[in-house]
Amino acid sequence: MSTIDRSVEHDHAVVRDEKHFLPEIGGWMLGIMRIAFGFYFLWAFVDKMFGLGFATPAERAVVNGGSPTTGYLAGVEGPLAGMYNSWSGIALFDWLFMIGLLGIGLTLITGMGARVGALAGALMYLFMYGASLPTTTNPFLDDHLTGAIVMLVIAAIPASWEYLGLGEMWKRIAPEWLR
Repeated sequence: MSTIDRSVEHDHAVVRDEKHFLPEIGGWMLGIMRIAFGFYFLWAFVDKMFGLGFATPAERAVVNGGSPTTGYLAGVEGPLAGMYNSWSGIALFDWLFMIGLLGIGLTLITGMGARVGALAGALMYLFMYGASLPTTTNPFLDDHLTGAIVMLVIAAIPASWEYLGLGEMWKRIAPEWLR
């Protein structure tokens, strides 16, 4: 079954079909949210890579031989501690973590491949949620779980990667599985 695009611009709203519409300001806000989360991931990558002294001191920077997973994963104490502790300091997990931070950050900031980047971001947040169990300020919800929800919103709503970035161009040139 093919879909028919019934897009109509009406009073600053883009109507895609009879059921759904998104005010233009909503697209802009989703774009801003996407870029903000992208900066969050990209900044974590840069700080861990170069040890800028925010979350990572210079002596623990990746470029100085530090492991980006050791400090965090070695200290996990919850019900999944055994799994996370065993991943601590292993080069494969260090590389996957750093490549993930960089890729998620770049896709979200540019809007190119943002759906894939947001899905990867949701997965990373869920792993961090698992490492933070049991939660301390709420019996279930914490910032990792809400971050995962935001990533799923970005992945689900095309306007979030089409506004304020190169997502519209990416949609025209990328293979369908990367959109």
